Amino acid sequence: MGLNEFLFLLAGLKWTLALSAIGFVGGGVAGLIVALARTSGIAPLERVAAGYIGLFQGTPLLMQLFVVYYGLALVGLKLDAWVAVAIGFTLHASAYLGEIWRGSIEAVPRGQTEAAKALSLNYVSRMKDVILPQAIRISLPATIGFLVQLIKGTSLAAIVGFTELARAGSIVSNQIFQPLLVFGVVGALYFAMCWPLSLYGAWLERRLATATR
Repeated sequence: MGLNEFLFLLAGLKWTLALSAIGFVGGGVAGLIVALARTSGIAPLERVAAGYIGLFQGTPLLMQLFVVYYGLALVGLKLDAWVAVAIGFTLHASAYLGEIWRGSIEAVPRGQTEAAKALSLNYVSRMKDVILPQAIRISLPATIGFLVQLIKGTSLAAIVGFTELARAGSIVSNQIFQPLLVFGVVGALYFAMCWPLSLYGAWLERRLATATR
């Protein structure tokens, strides 16, 4: 494998990182809304949010990407592959992060909410100043763990022709006929992205467990 092939893999890596960042940030914003809806105490809103989470957690990511790209095209809304996978990963991430953060919000001791109400804080102030800072801290290990899964999941974007790292590896492999070498490099690049995050998540989990003893 020569320099040009390696640079092509790095170009795919760039798009993997970009797609992961868009899916995580967009999914984080939407996931926070989903988590707040799930813990709102308003029954219809909670049911809608629960149904949304169930839909995306109960179906494969591959199918979700397929539906966004090909399904919308059937009704006349033809999306570019980049836009389609960005939407697909954002929706996918929002459901998982929403459920992670819902659990973290409910893990905050109920006394914190009662104390905030006793101080006459409104809902926005209670969530922003009291509940969410604690919930985010609780959720960090699981959130980082999901980010690792999201990065690896970007390989499924190849189904709609999006050239991220895994598809770039497949293209190079078909050109130079050295699949073990090419996918060894691809695996090493994924490892370089995911392993530090996994270590950081494990460290955070141990630190939080120590702090709560």
